[in-house]
Amino acid sequence: TLCDPTQESLLSSASGYRNYRGILNWCVVMLVLSNARLFLENLLRYGVLVDPIQVISLFLNDPYSWPAACLVIVSNVFIVVALYTERHYLFLLLIGGAFVLGTYTILFLKLYSYKDVNMWCRELSTAKAKKLARSLSCPSSQHLDGGDRKVCYPGNLTIRDMYYFVFAPTLCYELNFPRSPKIRMSFLLRRLFEMSGTKIKLALVWFSMKPLEDMDLSRMTERLLRLAVPNHLLWLMFFYWFFHSSMNFTAELLCFGDRQFYKDWWNAETVSYFWQNWNIPVHKWCLRHFYKPLLRKGFSKIVSQSAVFFLSAFFHEYLVSVPLRMFRLWAFMGMMAQLPLAWFVGRFLCGNYGNAAVWISIIIGQPFAVLMYVHDYYVLHHRQEAD
Repeated sequence: TLCDPTQESLLSSASGYRNYRGILNWCVVMLVLSNARLFLENLLRYGVLVDPIQVISLFLNDPYSWPAACLVIVSNVFIVVALYTERHYLFLLLIGGAFVLGTYTILFLKLYSYKDVNMWCRELSTAKAKKLARSLSCPSSQHLDGGDRKVCYPGNLTIRDMYYFVFAPTLCYELNFPRSPKIRMSFLLRRLFEMSGTKIKLALVWFSMKPLEDMDLSRMTERLLRLAVPNHLLWLMFFYWFFHSSMNFTAELLCFGDRQFYKDWWNAETVSYFWQNWNIPVHKWCLRHFYKPLLRKGFSKIVSQSAVFFLSAFFHEYLVSVPLRMFRLWAFMGMMAQLPLAWFVGRFLCGNYGNAAVWISIIIGQPFAVLMYVHDYYVLHHRQEAD
């Protein structure tokens, strides 16, 4: 027969039993029930003596008489800002650095155009200088409204003219910009509403770091396809916010008449057509101050086009690598890869097939570059911290 071993009761000190969680819960239940009875008895006997709504209304009516409470409440603002800053440190670092570098890059391109146009004016005779009242990149011959006289060199060398060009939504300098007759407030408010309503969040790329750290090809492909559509939608939102809403808002404030900031790049059947029409200000600058001067110096069209892509690739890499403080050439190689892609699409694809190829390159190419930079940044910083 089986005999039970010698055992102590659980409540005996010699048993070694220590799990009294149920008894603790029983104490909590008894405490709640007893105080609930007391609360109900006092409520029935005395009613509501302190109305929280009246306390809040008293505070809101005269908040300055409660300085301690105000200071405690306001202290939460600093807590939330500190938390947000730490959570989005990379995002703030990238956006701040990219904004400063972008500003200086735009200023460099503007001043280069300003130098070229004034140099052309000095080289031409007075009669030919008057023909430069319109930009060489804008062949239309519109006249200024209101009978205003056109400015001729050196009458354009003024502080007002200089700063108008600096703030104007264009990279190519002209002695006389096309002007709109007045500011349309309804148009201005619509663009302002669009600017404030379009919000871009880039935190979605962080979920892709771990698989890329392990360099799992199947997981990396899955993350790439998963990131492609949201990234592309963000890019489209940025395009509309910047090239349509923001630039039209600035142009309306300055009565700037040339609003052709983009063309129908969405119908592009070749890669070259896309790059020539999605960013008209940059395209005009490259055509006017880089591509045509190379042709005049005897370079072929192929060499000149390759040089334009090389310059664009340099600025893309510059605007990404410097804020991230790492040099990886992903943006540079992505731009230079457009050359063989443009040749392939132009040679073997046409019509809807060419347009589909352009869309695929836009949707897949950008998320791939984003993933590569996120992966390298994660490995460079977070893995070192873990080690």
